[in-house]
Order: sequence, then structure tokens, then C-alpha cells
Amino acid sequence: MSLAKRLLPLALLCAFLATAQDHIRTVTILHSNDIHARLSPLENGNGGFAYLASVIRHERENCTGCLLLSAGDVVQGSPVSTLFKGLPVFEIANLFGFDAGTLGNHDFDYGWEQTRQFMELANYPISTANVEDGEGHLFTRQPYVVLLANGVRVAVVGAMTDTLDTLTKPQARGPWHTTPLVEAVRRYANEARGRADLTIVLAHITDNEEAALLALGPTVPVIVTGHEHQGMPEAKVKDGRMVVRAKAYGEELGRLELRVDVERKSVASWSWKKVAVDSKSLTPAPDVAAQVKHWEGQVKEVVDQPLAVAEHEFSRAEVRVLIERAMRDQTGSDFAFMNAGGVRDILPQGQLLVRHVWNMMPFDNEVLVGKFKGRDLPTVVTAGHAIDPDREYTLAVSDFTAANQGAPSQLHTSGLVFAASGPPMRDMIVDWIRRQGVLK
Repeated sequence: MSLAKRLLPLALLCAFLATAQDHIRTVTILHSNDIHARLSPLENGNGGFAYLASVIRHERENCTGCLLLSAGDVVQGSPVSTLFKGLPVFEIANLFGFDAGTLGNHDFDYGWEQTRQFMELANYPISTANVEDGEGHLFTRQPYVVLLANGVRVAVVGAMTDTLDTLTKPQARGPWHTTPLVEAVRRYANEARGRADLTIVLAHITDNEEAALLALGPTVPVIVTGHEHQGMPEAKVKDGRMVVRAKAYGEELGRLELRVDVERKSVASWSWKKVAVDSKSLTPAPDVAAQVKHWEGQVKEVVDQPLAVAEHEFSRAEVRVLIERAMRDQTGSDFAFMNAGGVRDILPQGQLLVRHVWNMMPFDNEVLVGKFKGRDLPTVVTAGHAIDPDREYTLAVSDFTAANQGAPSQLHTSGLVFAASGPPMRDMIVDWIRRQGVLK
């Protein structure tokens, strides 16, 4: 047999493999979630917008077909966000270079009209497939966007948790509500599949909702999420499909490497890691650091004032107890209730500043008081106390709790009538801590 004949099968095999490889393209997804306006590093030294930007830019340098996605809750969590209603936060976040984003429930905290301003200010498309008004009009301009990365058409379908109505005040979300999550994602993912080689769902959802989307099948091969603040130790996987989520407050950046079969519109292989954002070992991005410095300077006189001294670090659970005690003392109420989700930070050991209270309580909530017979008080309030069913007691709560009494993290009841308005909760807590002098 001639040499040419002997080499022919090898040449054919090489040609076949080359053709097959033409159908496989690499796409890298960088993703963050729940950065919550934490412009500066946390007490543990992690996060901070300038350091997150530094990590993003470093990871982009080693990307083939790189997309950066935001899974919502960009605002609400720092004095800059609260005092300026979130707008400077989106201005700085534009420097990250997001390619697409979705909305989180806290992006509605300053009212839905302000959310629209965020969408106008963002220099990247924001999509949510299941937030509509009573006439079926989407809140965002589109339910999904199609992006191009390394020759791969990537559809990014945005989605919001079905629990939005229990996570926002009625006046904040106005006429807008969620439609069933799974149904909306299925509908638009199927539609997007005809226009794209890969479909990604970018969703601000609960862990149970993550599992529900993962069960949808091949139509949704990749799910990138936010809302649950804990980063996943490893991806959730089912039949080659995956859910990934990074840690909140900018402490991590997720990096998902995908090899996409553009013919089959599926993921041939993948790997995922989380990149730590450690301000102690990173050089901050200068342009972002300058913006952070500018805006922190705008609030410094208000929040960087000495308040009290903490003899030890107070965990979020301990902070919740302190807040309830402050509410009782300041209103003279018999009972007080603070939902755990409303406590957004610890109190560190040592000198406390007013800023620490703003960080743990960024919401513009009011304290409302109601009078109720013992028999009508919810058990989550009365547990461990001897209650006279015929005696009248006073109960202090936030206006958020009063509006969402039946939600899972709230009073587990309904129909309790509280005062129509009350003093600002954050101011009340600041006054109470200042009077204590030392927190033990």
C-alpha cells in the first residue's frame, strides 16, 4: 500500500475532527449579584466596588467570548444609596462594564419610577420576563436580549422571584406584579432558542425557584442567579445543566467557562469557579476608586460620626435583638418584632459610627405601633411570654412588616391594624444606641 493510501484515513479523521470542532465555541460568563451599593469594603476586608472592578478587569484579560452579567439588587445597602436614592450606585456600576442585567426586588425600594431611572442610567440592557402591569405590559423593554460572544449568539432571559409582592411595599411596586416565574421563563426561553445558540436565564430568585428552573430541561441549560446572598460552594447540576450564584456584597465574582455546541444549541462541557474580592491583596481600579471617594465624601459628615462603643461584635441575630429592644424602649411598647431579613449587617466590636447603623438598616422604614388583645397577638411575638388573652398589649413593628404580615419571615398573621405612620426606624435606633453609650 502506498504512503498516500496509508495516510488517507488519518487525513479524513483530522478533517472530521476539525469540522466537529468548528461547532464548539468557548464562552466565558462573569457574574455578580446583590452588590447592594457596598461601595467600600466590608468589615472583613472583602468587596468594595473599586476592588470588584479590579477583579473583573483581570478576569476579562483571560477571556474568550466574555460576558459580564448582573443578577440584580445593585442598590440599597449603604448611606450613598439611601441618601441619593440609588442613582450614584448605578453610575459607578456602569464602570464595571456589564453586558446585561436583571432587576432585584431591592431595585424597587425607592419606588418603581426610580427603578425606571436606573434602567435609563444603566449603559447595559436590563431585562425581566415576568414583571407586568394589569394589562400585561412588561416593566422592562424586553424579556430577554441576544448578545454575541466569540461568534455565539447568547440569549439572556431575565426573571424575578414570585415573592416580589412580599418583599416590597405596595406603594413602591405600584401597578407592577410578577407573573408565574416558571411559565414565563419557559415561554421566553423557547422563543429565544430560535434566535440564539445558547440560552441563559439571569434570575433574582429563591433557592427553591432555582430548583424549579433547573427542572425545565434542555431549553434552559444555564441559570445564573442572585437574591440568596450565600455563594454556592459548588454549582447545582442536573443532566448537564447548571445553576451558579456568587456571594453577595461583591465579595466574589463568578466565572463560568462554557464550551458551546452551536449546532445542538447545548453545553458540551463547562467549569465554574468563584474569584475572591480581597481588598487587602488587590490594587483598586483607579477610576472606580475616584468615584467611590467622591460619593463617600458626600455622606461623610452625616454618617461618619462617633455613636457608641461595642464591647464585642454583634451578629445579625444579636443586632435583631438590639433593634427590638430599641423599638420597645423608644415607643414604650410591650412587644416589638423585627424581621430577620431587615437586618443587613453586623455591628463590629469597638467604636461604632452612625454609618454602622445605616449599613445594618439602610431602609427608610417607619416604626408603627398597634394595640391588640393578647389573644390576637401572633405567636412569633408572644413565644416564651405569659399572655393574658383579655389584656390589651402594644406591639411595635416596621411599616414593611405591617404591610406584609403574612409573609414567611414576618408575623404569620393578617388583619392587625397599626398606626398609619410613625417615626423613622433608623433615626430611632441611632438615638437609642447613642443613649446606651456602651453596647454589652
